[in-house]
Amino acid sequence: MMSPEPIRFDAESDTIAAPARSAIQPPTAPRIPAPTLIHGHTLADDYAWMRDKTSPEVLAYLHAENAYTDAIMGPTKDLQAELYGEMLSHIKETDESVPYPDQGWLYWTRTIEGSQYPIYCRRVAASGSPETTLLDVNELAKGQQYMSLGAMAVSPDGNLLAYTTDNTGFRQYTLHIRNLSAGFDLPDTAERVGSVVWAADSATLLYTTEDETTKRHDRAFRHVTGTSEHVQVFEELDERFNVGFGQSRDRKYIFLEAGSHTTSESRYLPSATPFAEFTLIAPRVDDQEYYVDHRDDLFYIRTNDQTKNFRLVTAPVATPDRDHWREVFRGEDDIPLEDFDLFQSFCVLTERKAGLPTLAVYPLTGHPVRDFGNTPREIAFPEPAYSAAANNNREFDASHFRYSYQSLVSPPSVYDYNVATGQSTLLKRQEVPGGFNPDDYASERLWIEAADKVMIPVSLVYRRNMFHNRRVSDNGESQNPLYVYGYGSYGYALPVGFSPTRLTLLDRGFIVAYAHIRGGGELGDKWHDAGKMRDKLNTFTDFITVIETLLREGYGNRDRVAIEGGSAGGLLMGAVVNQRPELFHAVLSHVPFVDVMNTMLDASLPLTVAEYEEWGNPNEPDDFAYMHSYSPYENLDSINPEFIPAMLVKTSLNDSQVMYWEPAKYVAKLRTIKRNDTPLLLHINMEAGHGGASGRYDYLKEIAFDHAFLLTQLGVEG
Repeated sequence: MMSPEPIRFDAESDTIAAPARSAIQPPTAPRIPAPTLIHGHTLADDYAWMRDKTSPEVLAYLHAENAYTDAIMGPTKDLQAELYGEMLSHIKETDESVPYPDQGWLYWTRTIEGSQYPIYCRRVAASGSPETTLLDVNELAKGQQYMSLGAMAVSPDGNLLAYTTDNTGFRQYTLHIRNLSAGFDLPDTAERVGSVVWAADSATLLYTTEDETTKRHDRAFRHVTGTSEHVQVFEELDERFNVGFGQSRDRKYIFLEAGSHTTSESRYLPSATPFAEFTLIAPRVDDQEYYVDHRDDLFYIRTNDQTKNFRLVTAPVATPDRDHWREVFRGEDDIPLEDFDLFQSFCVLTERKAGLPTLAVYPLTGHPVRDFGNTPREIAFPEPAYSAAANNNREFDASHFRYSYQSLVSPPSVYDYNVATGQSTLLKRQEVPGGFNPDDYASERLWIEAADKVMIPVSLVYRRNMFHNRRVSDNGESQNPLYVYGYGSYGYALPVGFSPTRLTLLDRGFIVAYAHIRGGGELGDKWHDAGKMRDKLNTFTDFITVIETLLREGYGNRDRVAIEGGSAGGLLMGAVVNQRPELFHAVLSHVPFVDVMNTMLDASLPLTVAEYEEWGNPNEPDDFAYMHSYSPYENLDSINPEFIPAMLVKTSLNDSQVMYWEPAKYVAKLRTIKRNDTPLLLHINMEAGHGGASGRYDYLKEIAFDHAFLLTQLGVEG
């Protein structure tokens, strides 16, 4: 497969000189030692030079990696085109969302065949009124390699739109204010903007900004449109905390929220008096969070001050401190209260039961304690694994609750729930063209026992006829390829949703599994805590246990196992490959957080200090030792060099969450270790950020590329 002739790159011209395919070799990265001595231990890092994004040598090296990947993947171009065509055939290219009401208007988005981005539309709610365009993102994207919308907020009078855009992928957003009746942007602007909210006067805008170096949202400003003044109203000095603006659903109060990974606090301001001072609701207490809404002169507060699974309390607006909190709801010990949606005449509590969301509707008659003591109406969902959540509910005085539902086999749907009758009405189910029939597919929910007897939920989906007809061969082993996705960090519950792009795998016989491992949020904060800090190893062992059990139970072939994860899920990929490389045959690792020690020792990088509460602080000796024990980059020497699986590692030059050099260094170092002939590929998107391409067609091509790699490496026919 390989020959001595490498791909050459010219650092001065930044061009690639690629030899014939039969002679291709991966680029060889220079090794320039840059050791770090800490806690009596030397961290060796031969590739720290890759951190210089402006260096011609670095850029040339990255281009060389892309050229090598393109050369290896060249024979799959027809397959990529076939997969792209299949994916596109299952997407209704010209479509629109369900309109939702908001202050006398109806708002929705539209996509048009051939256009990369959505168009935001509205009309007066009165029947027969003409449609107008708020924002056409395709127009914003003209002449740009990348375009992403951040915040969007329409003024209460409907005349102004505040919105933010990022044209690099670095998640650095610029504020714009558009006059909607005239259709042009005002000169008012600001840089590095996060959240935005309008005051009741429709002239005063409140917004937050991020620090230039660490990208921490640390300051809040007030701006009156038509003026040049941007007045700072708050600064957060604690490096663990980010700030953001929110608003009560009744629009009477603006909230300034400060939060770390484990602690939060809120201040409030009457929306009608935007020049007044913010009032603190309750001072922050370490490891306690609370989240606020308002109804009838009471703040409703979801908090974990007394239970990890959160409870709901109320407090008078005049005296909102903890001494006046009165409990109105506390769930069962194993059922976390994940969210609440408050309206004038009812409240919807989102809980998680056995890892799946439930929506419980409580009518409000005027006495919160008694109201939440009543038996609620619970919205029922029919499938064993699904996602359900509140949808666009902008109106406070509402008679219906809008929610969304989808599953591994059911496309996304939007419903209106009638609070008075308890009936749900389907408003729209996403159309999936191309011959899709949900009855052709089946989903399952399994519970797999870990070594310490903890039960891990797993969601599965497969094509019925391909699984049951091919499950067991003459030798008693499944012939299906098995694909397992994992994340397991930040208390994030892995969504169990529909994906039209996943059909390309299911229709080729894949069993697709989502492992809800510890470190995620499926079973509440306790599940998160069991897979973070000095319990992080549970995340990795859970994932390995899930795969071993699925194989043992006939859900896949041992020689056809593929795994995928991104960001913190890329850390998962690196850790489990180091531990059990022989278990996997193809690995997709997106923007992987693999250089744990060097990143977490650099407080100048985005996220680092705030994430001491997720991973630990390596400046502390005990944290250092534990983190070092699993950091993928630091432990590559422990891997069996003969069993390294085929790997496609992907990153973006403008990623602000996991810097491009982490995967680049990881691949360069792994190349010096591996001794087998499986492909090790690095692909860098030179015009994108953490989420990859911004255009929907470009994003589909990226997925087709990934799936072509999987099919080829697992020997699955196209």
